[in-house]
Amino acid sequence: MAERPTISYIASMISRLLSALTRPAPTRLSAEDERLALAALLVRVARADNVYGDDEVARIDRVLCERYAMSPFEVTGLRARAEALESDAPDTVRFTRALKDAVPHEERLALLSAMWSVALSDGDRGAEEDALIRMVSNLLGISDLESALARKQVDRG
Repeated sequence: MAERPTISYIASMISRLLSALTRPAPTRLSAEDERLALAALLVRVARADNVYGDDEVARIDRVLCERYAMSPFEVTGLRARAEALESDAPDTVRFTRALKDAVPHEERLALLSAMWSVALSDGDRGAEEDALIRMVSNLLGISDLESALARKQVDRG
């Protein structure tokens, strides 16, 4: 069994990523930082209604597994780091704007679909999750129409 990252390692990683995300002009994120930032945003959506249930955790893990071709063990570690980052991250506005500047539009559309799949995974389209996704989609430069289409596609799928 692999060793768990130390608290100082996690704190350093979170500090480094938050610094990268909140620079005036973010550059392209490293692959590791991009995975962590996108995972943290999924966690933020799942926690928006103050219920972070097994269905949402399982959906986040599945999304990350498929998106990044990671093993379940690797995904569990990524999600744990993302949960810590989400708890310590600055407000959603700065966090998401930085992602917009660092992640190409097509990937942001895929992220939006993933956010909808997480929000809808528990069978309840909560008002808090809906409002957060609406705000995030606008901050990511995704139109309301693109967001609605992504939600409908996830809802059908």
